[in-house]
Amino acid sequence: MRNDNKKMSGRILALVLCLTLVAGAFGAAAYAEDEQPRQEMSPADIYEQNVGSTVGIRTTITTNVWGYETQGAASGSGFIVSDDGYILTNYHVVEGAEDITVTTYDGTGYDGELIGYDESNDIAVLKVDAEDLAPVTIGDSGALRVGDEVLAIGNPLGELTFSLTGGMISALDREITVSGGVTMDLIQTDCAINSGNSGGALFNMYGEVIGITNAKYSGSGSGSEASIDNIGFAIPISRVFSIVESIMTDGQIAKPYIGVTVSSVSEEALAYGLPQGAAVKSVVKDSPAEKAGLQENDIITAVDGTDLDTHHDLSDIVAASQPGDELTLTVYRQGETIELTVEVGENVQPALPEPEETPAPDQGRQQQGYGNGQTIPFDSFEDFMRQFGGFFG
Repeated sequence: MRNDNKKMSGRILALVLCLTLVAGAFGAAAYAEDEQPRQEMSPADIYEQNVGSTVGIRTTITTNVWGYETQGAASGSGFIVSDDGYILTNYHVVEGAEDITVTTYDGTGYDGELIGYDESNDIAVLKVDAEDLAPVTIGDSGALRVGDEVLAIGNPLGELTFSLTGGMISALDREITVSGGVTMDLIQTDCAINSGNSGGALFNMYGEVIGITNAKYSGSGSGSEASIDNIGFAIPISRVFSIVESIMTDGQIAKPYIGVTVSSVSEEALAYGLPQGAAVKSVVKDSPAEKAGLQENDIITAVDGTDLDTHHDLSDIVAASQPGDELTLTVYRQGETIELTVEVGENVQPALPEPEETPAPDQGRQQQGYGNGQTIPFDSFEDFMRQFGGFFG
């Protein structure tokens, strides 16, 4: 199974993109088919095959500061997943964007439309008015091993467009808290990942997309200013591509679920004789898990006879299931081992939330005391100046 996961402390910068002003930067996705022979490729061949499927993304964002509207630009990356113009990128690349411009390798610019997003997985789907584009081939991130070579194509700094970087898989299932407080289980890589790479593809050596680059490690969290290099992260493609497809086809986010929150059994608990597996922290009311009889503090040790080392293993199994599938859970409960059968359900929600009503300007000022009622969510004055200092000369 997978190696033990270590939750990295420290500050993770979710590549919030070059929020300084930058001068201008620039059918469905194919799947790798097991029955067809796969052949490893050189980095040069992978770049040549996929750079035309890579795009630069530039957004315009207007922010209200003390009643004054300030306009800035941000840059990121993305990649083509269908020949008729669907683009996959990170949600944080397009969050709050008023205008989105998508630029292909040949320099063609398109207006991008946000079709839908899943903030919890930091993915967004865009659509451009184009045909006969070259989509990427989607690979299997579940087959990755630490030490596998990988390549990234993206637009670091929003200016070094369509750059290729290379490295290897440094770790799998790293539990990382990115900017905004969202916790994700990510691929760690020593490929150079920088601001502007967000939303770009991470490729295996067969030229298949196995990840979406979305974060880098940017500090120790202890006040140290030591330089930290080549600790980047990517979203495993196999965990999110079914959601991408549901956004493209139905305009919905559809996820298989059983209705529990779980964590890995701690080393301290293991030392006291508790088994490895996924410890149940809570059970959602009326969920498949509750109907199956799962209870808080249960430890799920196996699914369909396959042992679980950590809670990531359970998440992978559920994510790979289809609604209606039945899973046999081996459960440790207060010194006894029992078996429960749970039927996988489906959690469906709109890919684009209903627009919120905007209060009238007078109401906003009355409620908040300044501007149009928008608050500025910065952790410190230093964060504020990093975001907006460049706008004031």
